[in-house]
Amino acid sequence: MDDSTGRGQHGKLRRTYESRGARKRKRAASTLATNEWMSLRLAEHKTEDGDQRLAAIREALGPRSVVLIGLMGAGKTAVGRRLANRLDLPFVDADTEIEEAAGQSISEIFAEHGEAYFRQGERKVIARLLEAGPQVLATGGGAYMNADTRANIRKHGLSVWLKAELRVLMKRVGRRDNRPLLAGSDPETVMKKLMAERYPVYGEADVTVESRDVPHDVIVAAVIDALAAKLGCWEKGAKASCGKKV
Repeated sequence: MDDSTGRGQHGKLRRTYESRGARKRKRAASTLATNEWMSLRLAEHKTEDGDQRLAAIREALGPRSVVLIGLMGAGKTAVGRRLANRLDLPFVDADTEIEEAAGQSISEIFAEHGEAYFRQGERKVIARLLEAGPQVLATGGGAYMNADTRANIRKHGLSVWLKAELRVLMKRVGRRDNRPLLAGSDPETVMKKLMAERYPVYGEADVTVESRDVPHDVIVAAVIDALAAKLGCWEKGAKASCGKKV
């Protein structure tokens, strides 16, 4: 075999291997594109299913509000804002509404008028707010302890207790200094006392969700799952629906 023949055969083999390599790369690229497309479609379907379930929850709620209860530091405001956004409902913070109605901060109301006066105004404000559902309503830690307020929430809303451990609560309340009940006392001792007094009453809530030291969106997802379960909302078939009223 002369050199020209050997070079020709070598070139032919090289072109064959290069052609095979190109075909493999093309197939790999095609497979990758197909997988990406399928993943995108799956994500879209999941989003559509999630949107259908959220719509079903809103429909099942009707004029009722989702009312978040729990101790200070449980995450009612942070979770409530995100939950309202997911459910496409207004978010209302009862403490903010009380301050606007009184023209004073809650700390000032406590200092000038005392807790009993504050609780009376709180009951009235929450009763008014519950008439304006549906919405996501975050309440103060002591609001649910009032029997009239509990009855109003049962009538006009669905209560969700964000239940947190002492460690989580103390970590969160330490970031703010506007907690009247913790002022002038040992915060952990006060918090333990409040947990002992209030947790048995909070346990009357329609739904309980653990408020853990995780991103707020994780808690929001747990609340949505709990609401869906309570309302009997399922995603089977072409359309999500809720099977029971509470």
